Amino acid sequence: MTEPTELDATAQADLVRRGEVSPAELVDAAIARIEATNAQFAAVIRERFDAARAEAAGTLPDGPFRGVPLLLKDMGAHMAGEETCYGLAPLRDAQIRWRRDSHLAEAFRAAGFVVLGRTNVPELGTTVTTEPAANAPARNPWDPTRSTGGSSGGSAAAVAAGYVPVAHASDGGGSIRVPASECGLVGLKPSRARVSQGPDVGEGWAGATIDGVVTRSVRDTAAVLDAIAGPMPGDPYAAPPLPRPLVEEVGAPVGRLRVGLVDAPPHERWLDSPECRAAVARAGRLLEDLGCDVEPAAPAAFFDDGFSRHFNATIAADTARMLTDLERVLGREITDDELEPRNAHYRAAGHRMTSAEYLGARAWLGSWCRRMARFWTPAADGGQGFDLLVTPTVGAPPPELGWFTAAGPREEGRRIGAFIPYTAQANVTGQPAVSLPLHTTDAGLPVGVQLVAGAGREDLLVRVAAALEEAAPWAARRPPVPA
Repeated sequence: MTEPTELDATAQADLVRRGEVSPAELVDAAIARIEATNAQFAAVIRERFDAARAEAAGTLPDGPFRGVPLLLKDMGAHMAGEETCYGLAPLRDAQIRWRRDSHLAEAFRAAGFVVLGRTNVPELGTTVTTEPAANAPARNPWDPTRSTGGSSGGSAAAVAAGYVPVAHASDGGGSIRVPASECGLVGLKPSRARVSQGPDVGEGWAGATIDGVVTRSVRDTAAVLDAIAGPMPGDPYAAPPLPRPLVEEVGAPVGRLRVGLVDAPPHERWLDSPECRAAVARAGRLLEDLGCDVEPAAPAAFFDDGFSRHFNATIAADTARMLTDLERVLGREITDDELEPRNAHYRAAGHRMTSAEYLGARAWLGSWCRRMARFWTPAADGGQGFDLLVTPTVGAPPPELGWFTAAGPREEGRRIGAFIPYTAQANVTGQPAVSLPLHTTDAGLPVGVQLVAGAGREDLLVRVAAALEEAAPWAARRPPVPA
């Protein structure tokens, strides 16, 4: 028989509903897997095993995932009386406990999930590899010398290693999709405001940040998003309503869609890998087999030279603000030597920025979003009439640990930018985007393909992603991690 931990969350929950396995058995099995190999991968950095066992043995909410084990990223999704440290050593050392649950943590629990602990993150989530100074680096189960991606790298490593079928993730410039690509998973960044960040956060990074999950299957991604989506009172804006639950899109006909394909960036400062080109080419062939019209095309504004500069300005301002908030929680100043150089730089830049400069960056990005939207706008309304954009998720297969910082702080920023030519755009426009594990290199490393839909169209993404999963199944591909 298949071990329950090898199943996706939908299948595990079904076993619990049928009485074939208990929540306590699922939790114990997950804990055993973590204890067996986490020292190798450093995916889980804080355990709550005793609390999880007690919850699993008690009365759980009768949600769609009752009894299924879950890990939370060590960033956001606060739980009352427990720590969330954002990869920051001063918070870790002070053992600060949050006063109230976040809306998202309540939603996960209402769905029936049992939280086992917290996963590794880069400091403040401001890079695309999970190698924080505060903790050991997260290691990729496909090759422990390689990065897991970031900032949800610990969550992706945990799901890839088979600890849990689903883990919390969040995305401000690619932080769900990048780890999904590097660890061979499904990672969907929802539309802006699809998942509330309340009550502590209205918006992050000028509206670019959003929470979600990394999973092994499209049906899990759809069902979990159905469970956690929705506003809470006081949210600054809401996502467009979906026509029906996303799980009902799994298996639905794709139809004849117009798809634009990009397989490489136009400038040498971005990475251009033949493996990423091959991944996109395969995705294009699969979509044509599904009846789509596929052609080389991208929004004219997609690679605009001004995009990174203005988006980085909002990140710098938000980093400075966030550190001020965390200092208030700590009751003391966080000094530059307690921060990684990247974040000390962001904080300094944020403090130097005037309010007019910050608002100017947001105004530029707002105008840029209008230009981007034309690609998905119907031709009858003056747009280009595309349904989907397909790109590599990242610029190269998973790099070796240490590659981003090997040449010093100045080069680190350039390498981060070179590695992610494709993901941050959908954060700023607020569009949904998903990374799918459609390619593997000859060395056995996963390479993701990104699909970007129009604003609010997670339904279309799930429908197409499920069809691609059926056409090119990936469930049997697992890293060589002992059970």
